[in-house]
Amino acid sequence: MTLLKSLFGLGLAFAFSASTALAGELVINSDHSDPAPKKAMEDLIKDFEAKNPDIKVKWNNFDHEGYKSAIRNFLTADAPDVAAWYAGNRMAPFVKAGLFEPVDDVWQASGFNDQLKSAAASMTIDGKKWGVPYTYYQWGIYYNKEAYKKAGAEVPKTWAEFVSNCEKFKTAGIDCLTTGTKALWPGAGIFDYMNLRVNGYEFHMDLANGKVPWTDPKVKATFAEWAKIVPYTTANHAAIDWQDAAALLSQGKAANYVMGNFAVATFKDGGMTNDTLGFMVFPEITPGIPRAEEAPTDTFHIPAAAKNKEDAKKFLAYLGSAEAQTKMNATLGQLPTNNTSTVGDDPFIKAGFESLSGAYALAQFFDRDAPADMAKAGMEGFQEFMVKPDKVDAILERLEKVRQKVYK
Repeated sequence: MTLLKSLFGLGLAFAFSASTALAGELVINSDHSDPAPKKAMEDLIKDFEAKNPDIKVKWNNFDHEGYKSAIRNFLTADAPDVAAWYAGNRMAPFVKAGLFEPVDDVWQASGFNDQLKSAAASMTIDGKKWGVPYTYYQWGIYYNKEAYKKAGAEVPKTWAEFVSNCEKFKTAGIDCLTTGTKALWPGAGIFDYMNLRVNGYEFHMDLANGKVPWTDPKVKATFAEWAKIVPYTTANHAAIDWQDAAALLSQGKAANYVMGNFAVATFKDGGMTNDTLGFMVFPEITPGIPRAEEAPTDTFHIPAAAKNKEDAKKFLAYLGSAEAQTKMNATLGQLPTNNTSTVGDDPFIKAGFESLSGAYALAQFFDRDAPADMAKAGMEGFQEFMVKPDKVDAILERLEKVRQKVYK
């Protein structure tokens, strides 16, 4: 009995020492190669190691394009313990292939079901959470306050008021809405908000997931509402980039712009200030539909083949904390997904934090939510619709054919 106890004790000691050795290193792969994200990650790792002195982080940092190719290989061949990626449909292929680990226990133990609740839907597949979000940024409508004054228009609270204002802007020689769709993607932001406000988040995601025909009456209803403002949108949008449209807003030649918060610096480079630039959430169209917002979200995940899942979960728990997210996003110039975090005094950051923290759910953006082939065809269709709105039926029939090929 004594010998058995001794052997058992040695076995436990060996297992413990092996476990401790394994727990000593945490391998993280990410694509934080730009200066601000690189600094944010360096600080995050330093702070995490200070709180967990028994854990040493090994960080493999890739450039953006290289990472997109590498992740498909390393998740199957040589998985790290933690990997950076994105929410929504961008993570879905890895989830469905069994390459990511569910982390519901981290959410539960850390209070994230409340603190990260606006991002919860975009982190959930088959009823499970598959990672932790740490940063996002808002989309919405940026507007020129001076253009509103010149046209004698009030900032709208409803879609009907927004549409009504367009005639006032036209009379004043101002585009009601500007955008630049030469690169296609800005038009997707308009579509996303139109569909989210007409039909709601669940329908929008069903469409992105190929579960709804593009010829569905609800999709046609989205385009019918959109058609109301097409005649008041910058006429040559298909020939200009988003920065050109930003210049039109800055110069007061356009009143409104559906865009992401990253454009604020460009607006200000064009001469706008906090006194002349405004921000509003996209107004309600169908009464009573819960307010979803457009917020591309960056995330971290635990690969299913990770060797050190215990410490990986500690890292995700820290990553999701208000403390970590407040500091990271101050460096990134973006928004923390934890609604108990704090943000700086920048009025657009504050407005975005309020908007997203109180949102019912978050869409990721059309080219993240839909598969690549569908996203490309969709964005081409949105651009064509804004040029030739009378072709809407033919456009939707074409997109429906693409849907049937893409989602087999």
